[in-house]
Amino acid sequence: MFVSNFMSYPVRTVGPDTLVPEARKIMSAASCRHLPVVDESKLLLGIITDRDIRSALPSKVVDQGEMTECLHRFETLPVKRIMTETVTCLTVEATLDDALILFEEHKVGALPVLDADNRIVGILALNDLLKAYKKLFGLGVRGSSLIVVKDNGKPHPLTRLTEILEAREVPFTRLIRTGDNDRDTLIYIRIHTHKLHAIYHALAEAGFETVAPHPISLESPGFLRRE
Repeated sequence: MFVSNFMSYPVRTVGPDTLVPEARKIMSAASCRHLPVVDESKLLLGIITDRDIRSALPSKVVDQGEMTECLHRFETLPVKRIMTETVTCLTVEATLDDALILFEEHKVGALPVLDADNRIVGILALNDLLKAYKKLFGLGVRGSSLIVVKDNGKPHPLTRLTEILEAREVPFTRLIRTGDNDRDTLIYIRIHTHKLHAIYHALAEAGFETVAPHPISLESPGFLRRE
């Protein structure tokens, strides 16, 4: 679950003196929204986004004379003038969980990945993170189901659940235990089998109680009704 296994590389980069229109063309050709700005040694200096470029474009409400002047400034604007210099980064040893925390804390769309010498070796976009978790958890795979059981308070519940699945040769890609006390503790299992009824039966025989989602009331606050 290291970011180095899921990041995009080699990375499209630009130098600080690259003109903004050229950076815009590179983004369009590469279908990306973030361009790291590096020096000749590939040391990270900053990052420029498609939003930065849109903000630098002249407003459509200015008169023709002012528009010509604004367009000239845009065409000759280097990326170092509009890039973000303080960049949140990852190391090659970082995990996907590390990336998830940084994405949530800093509200960014991509995180450059640096090696031990602080040179950029990749970039992890938010969409890359989503694809990584989808692959790791086996989401979208035929026969994939999420089962939720209550912790029955007996010793070693995770071990016993694993033994039930392995005895029946059922692959699983997630085994998560949540809850702060025995009463609220739930265990989530992502399994991959078409024999779902047999698994529920085996869990019940072992003393586990499965949990169904709580029904949603159409009158609940925050529920969006679509006509």
